[in-house]
Formats: sequence, structure tokens, C-alpha cells
Amino acid sequence: MLDPLIFAGFGVGVLVGMTGVGGGALMTPLLVLFFGYAPSIAVATDLFFAAITKACGVAVHYHTGTIDTVVLRRLLLGSLPAALAVGVGLGLWQGISSDAMDQAMREALGWLLLLSASGILCRKQLHGFGASLRVRQAERFKRWQGLLTVAAGAFIGVCVSLTSVGAGALGAVVLLYLYPFRLQGVRLVGTDLAHAIPLAMAAGAMHWIVGTIDWVLLGALLIGSIPGVLAGVWLSRRTSLQWLNTMIAGLLVVSGLKLLAN
Repeated sequence: MLDPLIFAGFGVGVLVGMTGVGGGALMTPLLVLFFGYAPSIAVATDLFFAAITKACGVAVHYHTGTIDTVVLRRLLLGSLPAALAVGVGLGLWQGISSDAMDQAMREALGWLLLLSASGILCRKQLHGFGASLRVRQAERFKRWQGLLTVAAGAFIGVCVSLTSVGAGALGAVVLLYLYPFRLQGVRLVGTDLAHAIPLAMAAGAMHWIVGTIDWVLLGALLIGSIPGVLAGVWLSRRTSLQWLNTMIAGLLVVSGLKLLAN
């Protein structure tokens, strides 16, 4: 079983390094649908997997100066408290019914995968809408921009704690809308990745307390993902990502529908 898991970790790591998407959006459904892990185990383990994998990619982005620290602070101001609050709630819920929690997490994962896919496919439209607002209503947009970023961070924090999905896929879409001129290309990927790490660590710590992390599984995934994400960051500077994002969106749709059908 370890060889397929290492291969899966490498593949997802490459996608994370190239696009910032995939840590939760691809790995969690892969663990549930293909490898047969319970949603609670898959989500909890994937949070630490995503954090460690993305940390390797962020080190490269930080070195090249492609992280917007102001935007990053605004996102974390909303996402970290939300993630911790949801983690406390999950701990209380598991003590009541772990089976019900697994089913709820499975359904939430399915819907969030579909939402993430829609966001990826509508990136250009959302970017254009955000850009037009930034031009037509510059003062009003600027006044609300910080608060909207914090609110978006809180929503992403809830999503990540429940399903491990959202920090990459939804985060990139939100940033494109709120910062259409400030964040583009590699700078968008770098900031999105930098936000995902402390968020995933905080949410993962709450799951660790509950006791739902599979450390052997985590180790196998990381053996593949760490070289994978470094390769992905290198490729992101040399490859057009439009076709890749479309492919990822298609995979998310298929996975989401499969999870909701079961």
C-alpha cells in the first residue's frame, strides 16, 4: 500500500507547487474514494500533509519575494480563529457520534469540491468583475477590501477545518476577486500557499487532539510530496497553467459527485 501512497503524494505535490491547489481538494477525496480511508482520518491526516508539503513550496516563494504579507495577515486574522472554533466543535461532536461526523464530513467535502471546481472554472469572470469594481468604485472597494478579506479568511477557515478543502482552490479565487491587480500569477500562488500553512497546522492540531491522524499514512504521503512540490514550483515558472486548472476542476467535479452519490 505504501508505494501507491508515495506516488499519490508525489503527484499531488507537483500540482500544489504549480497551482497552489490540491493539498486538500485532491488528496482528501483520493484517500476516501481510492484508498478507502474514513473521511475523519483522511481530513485530519491531509491537513498536516498539506501544511508540510506547502511549506516546502513557500520556502521557494519567500526566497523570491512572491508573498504579499499584508494580504496574508488579513486572511489569517479571519481563518485561524474560525479553524480553532470548528476544531473544538468537532471534538465535542465526535464524542457523541463519530459515524454521523464521518457522513457529514463526506457530504460537506462533496459540496465544497463542486464549489471549488466552479470557482476555478469561473476565475476569469470573477477576476474581471473584481477589476471592474476596483476601477468604477475605487474608494468604496478599497474601504471594504480589508474587512472582506478577513471575512473570506473566516469562511475558508471553516471549510478547511471540516474538509481540508478550500485553502488553495477557494483561496486563489477569493484573492483574484479582491485583489485583481495586486495579486496575479506566481504572486497569487505564493500568497495563497503561505496562508494555507498556518491554517492547515491550526486545524490539524485540533484534529490531533481528537486523535484522528494516521501518522504512517502521513509519512508515506510526505515521502512523495516533498520532492513533488519542489518540482511543481520549478515547473510553475515555465508552464502555462490554464489547461492544468481546467483539468483539476474536472477532477474535482467527478470526485464531488462521487462522494455525494455514496
